[in-house]
Amino acid sequence: MTTTGITAVYLETHNWGKAAKFFQTLGYEIDFATDHNSGLLRNGDGPYLFIAEVPESRPIGTQLVLKTDSDVPPDVEVVSPFEDTHFGTREMTVRDSDGREWILQAGN
Repeated sequence: MTTTGITAVYLETHNWGKAAKFFQTLGYEIDFATDHNSGLLRNGDGPYLFIAEVPESRPIGTQLVLKTDSDVPPDVEVVSPFEDTHFGTREMTVRDSDGREWILQAGN
């Protein structure tokens, strides 16, 4: 398996509107917004941002999404196998030797 770089940064927030506005001031533009307080922002050819609002009671997180074009080798720990997303890609989660989880994205 190979990856071809970072394709996205997934951010959780407690306020979608404020987070989107912050990144717009940094030059990002909203590509699309959902009806459940999340959306995708782009700035040039770099990785896109996907921001999702979570309840105040839940801690927020950040996740890098790596682009891949092949299957995962047997020595990589798979947390969740490839699944189709509602936005046209396939994603899986793997765990590195330090316990960090990584999202691998295929498609688009």
